[in-house]
Amino acid sequence: MDATAPHIPPGHPQVKFGKVGVLLVNLGTPDGTDYWPMRRYLAEFLSDKRVIEWSRLYWYPILYGIVLNKRPQKVGKAYEEIWNKDLNESYLRTYTRNQAELMAASMKDLPNVVVDWGMRYGNPSIASKIDELYAQGCEKILLFPLYPQYAASTTATVNDKAFEHLMTMRWQPALRTVPRYHDDPTYIDSLAVSVEKALAKIDWEPEMLVASFHGIPQSYFKKGDPYHCHCQKTGRLLRERLGLPKEKFMVTFQSRFGPEEWLQPYTDKTMEKLASEGVKRIAVMNPGFVSDCLETLEEIAGEAAEIFEHAGGEKFLHIPCLNDSPEGMRVLETVVRRELQGWV
Repeated sequence: MDATAPHIPPGHPQVKFGKVGVLLVNLGTPDGTDYWPMRRYLAEFLSDKRVIEWSRLYWYPILYGIVLNKRPQKVGKAYEEIWNKDLNESYLRTYTRNQAELMAASMKDLPNVVVDWGMRYGNPSIASKIDELYAQGCEKILLFPLYPQYAASTTATVNDKAFEHLMTMRWQPALRTVPRYHDDPTYIDSLAVSVEKALAKIDWEPEMLVASFHGIPQSYFKKGDPYHCHCQKTGRLLRERLGLPKEKFMVTFQSRFGPEEWLQPYTDKTMEKLASEGVKRIAVMNPGFVSDCLETLEEIAGEAAEIFEHAGGEKFLHIPCLNDSPEGMRVLETVVRRELQGWV
């Protein structure tokens, strides 16, 4: 804005205004696979009270005495296997940046909209991106936690962090948060199209399609977290859209951590069970992940495939996440345009 404009008093400092920001936020990523980047990332992630709800008096001695001394090496090796060597970064960072850039290009018809991206854990931080959008004149910001199904340990912690930063600002932008979209027709259709495209590339037919979602502890579900219900509804709608009978589709949960009981059935145990029951050909997808990451590329495409084949399975297909594909961007743009109504 030109400070010399007629309606601005002489000597008034420059103030940018009139923009609407869209901030895409994914879980996060370490800056590297070595010990210290991994330790910093894991420390931030595992000290989040939304992620680990145990008493700090009980959890912190375990976290800082055991977990952060041993786990960085193990997780770092896993990241190394699926690292984007061309850009020296995780694929989660690559895809999230691509999604923001493609989103910005698709919103050219709304010239006052500014699109950016950030991470809940690691870099770039939510706080830094809110500041950047605000500096560009964004008086309103649409915060988009990239999780189709709501969970306190994912969606809520993104919102928490954003509002926590707003508490430090004298002049706050207006903030909207994107709600869950687990049953959005565009989302369901895009998932189905991704399945159809993946199956068209192989010369065999899966006996079972498994939709593997990230798990949460059973105790979180019992306290009222709707995540399990959202995952089941996504699964049901996807199965119906694909026209699959119930016996050829199932929902499972992965990535459990610690001694607690988590949502079941567990994905890894299901791989063993299916193979032991004589199932020879399966396809596995991750509808709850907007972008491929460690949990999809290493845990499913790698570990789950090995478990299935070691138990007697013969054919295993991992169906990629929507990522920055046309189908994936169609979902994100649909949600953003809907949530911007009244602002643009």
